[in-house]
Amino acid sequence: MGNWQDKVRRVVPYVPGEQPQRPVIKLNTNENPYPPSPAAVAVLQAADGAAFRKYPDTDATELVNAIADVYGISADQVFVGVGSDDVLGMSFLTYFASDKPVLFPDITYSFYDVWAELFRIPYRQIPLAEDFSIRTEDYFADNGGIVIANPNAPTSLALPTSEIRRIIEANRDSVVIVDEAYIDFGGESVLPMISEFDNLLVVQTFSKSRSGAGMRVGFAMGSKALIDALKAVKFAYNSYTMSTPMIQAGAAAMRDVEYMKKTTAAVVATREAFRPRLEELGFTVLPSATNFYFATHAKVPAEVIFTELKKRDIFVRFWKKPRIGNYLRITVGTDAEMEALVSALTEILKAY
Repeated sequence: MGNWQDKVRRVVPYVPGEQPQRPVIKLNTNENPYPPSPAAVAVLQAADGAAFRKYPDTDATELVNAIADVYGISADQVFVGVGSDDVLGMSFLTYFASDKPVLFPDITYSFYDVWAELFRIPYRQIPLAEDFSIRTEDYFADNGGIVIANPNAPTSLALPTSEIRRIIEANRDSVVIVDEAYIDFGGESVLPMISEFDNLLVVQTFSKSRSGAGMRVGFAMGSKALIDALKAVKFAYNSYTMSTPMIQAGAAAMRDVEYMKKTTAAVVATREAFRPRLEELGFTVLPSATNFYFATHAKVPAEVIFTELKKRDIFVRFWKKPRIGNYLRITVGTDAEMEALVSALTEILKAY
């Protein structure tokens, strides 16, 4: 046997939420419980199979223009990719090329350290405060870049835009990425700041507020210089990343702003209605600006609740990690799904 294994890149991969292949109440991956825009569905239903014969538009012009129009920016300030994971991964590869560490919280989206390890980028995880909030001053340090998820996951907490502004102002020589995957559920976007700061990249996704987790559409917005650099790296890696039907369906979904606001409002209403129900059962639930709860129970360990819920075909997210090993992340589903969750939790907790 040869020694080729000595030349293989080793990395611990990101572990996504479980995707059961049977009907369950699925509250573990923060998918929107409502279907995507009817306009997007109509585009996919009418898709011309012959379109797959040809390569798609490398610039995804129709989708880029839709995003630019909706957000009131120019097309050269927009980059699109196959989900925000693709956009963020390309961003790490593009902007973090120095020997200084990239800074991001110790409790945040767990793909960040995976990309850093994969691309051999030095990084430092900054501990959140005891209440899981971000301490702005911790990011006033020499660095090779900064990544902030806002609202943060899995904690569900939002950092005021005034604090993000302070971070950007203190780091004009580094690219600051603000990952706004959950912004439409209650946070305030820093998008208006891209006209002021040429080092700010704002990343969003169709997976949450636009009910498009299966569509795999993500996008970034920033200065033309930032976007040009991102495109150069993308085209050096893979020019053809999005299919023509998804470009067209994504454009339709983006332009259907009224539908997005309707479904996100429904999710927020359910989130606020069921938070006190969870608290009545003995949970401490962090204030959420997202489509999920981050909760811990006063008496029953999170792993026990996670396991018992799974036995009842209700899936939530649990990490056996320091600081958050006794917390559950629970996606906000439909009212019916949440009623089923509360009923199951009531039954489980009675046994302890």
